[in-house]
Amino acid sequence: MVKEIERAGIAVVHICTVVPISLTIGANRIVPAIGIPYPLGNPTLSDVDSKKIRRNLVLRGLKALQTEINNQTVFESN
Repeated sequence: MVKEIERAGIAVVHICTVVPISLTIGANRIVPAIGIPYPLGNPTLSDVDSKKIRRNLVLRGLKALQTEINNQTVFESN
């Protein structure tokens, strides 16, 4: 679905837990998530710390959307 949306001219960020799969399917902007069972957080952390994780992922995604790319790019944590 990522490739079809981009084919329509809309930039997409794929937040994923398994980067090699995203690379294989052809996603252009990839943001690695936390882990397979909980991609956007960690249930063992406090609500405040879990929110920090989610905020960081969203900010990386927004940065990825604003970045001009020519090839598939993985946006690692800062």
